[in-house]
Amino acid sequence: MARDRSSTRRRAGVLAAALSALALTGAHAPPTEASAPRPGLPRGHDVSSHQKRVDWRSVRAKGARFAYVKATESTTYRNPYFTGQYDGARRAGLIRGAYHFALPDRSSGAAQAAYFVRHGGDWRADGRTLPPALDIEYNPYDKRHKCYGLSRRRMVRWVRSFSDEVRRETGRRPVIYTTTNWWTACTGDSRAFSADHALWIASHGSADPGRLPGGWRYWTFWQHGTKGRLPGDQDLFGGSSARLRTFARGR
Repeated sequence: MARDRSSTRRRAGVLAAALSALALTGAHAPPTEASAPRPGLPRGHDVSSHQKRVDWRSVRAKGARFAYVKATESTTYRNPYFTGQYDGARRAGLIRGAYHFALPDRSSGAAQAAYFVRHGGDWRADGRTLPPALDIEYNPYDKRHKCYGLSRRRMVRWVRSFSDEVRRETGRRPVIYTTTNWWTACTGDSRAFSADHALWIASHGSADPGRLPGGWRYWTFWQHGTKGRLPGDQDLFGGSSARLRTFARGR
């Protein structure tokens, strides 16, 4: 993922339980070293204003099947390339969704969620639109306040506020993009979201995502690198192409 205000880089028991989690997230257990990030799982990527005007037909030809596009940050920033990127991905046949870069020290979760939904973060059960995603990670603007000056309890409340507003406005819970390190440090490894939120785990340069945070036993998306054949960050979906479409429809 990337913030856009400068050129600086940032950044699912038993069988019944497993099937239940799969139905929720579309995910499966992290792939082994032999399978990740190799062909077999749908490839995708995420982009922001850094990628500007993406050649989506070329992206599709290179194997992309889905994409996430940055829409907003806090309540003051909109990706100026969002419409072209988001609509272009759909025209090229990709399943696409929008994500919001959280700045929990700037305003409430509900306020940022409402701003996000108004400016691209909506969702439709058309099988071509991924649920809205919340990108939450270390503070890129203040290294001394990596958790945005919020206690772990307040951070959990902030995420819940964002999620509740997204669900109220769109009918879906957001996908949560994070790292195990951040989630542990800034939420105390909260298990409050794993039952009803899909996980988009960021873990780069390894054969699998490693330990998952917050009670999640399965991942839905895995961002496994920042460079590759596709523009922007490189992602995998943890299921089949048919399951990706089902996940997009909200089933």
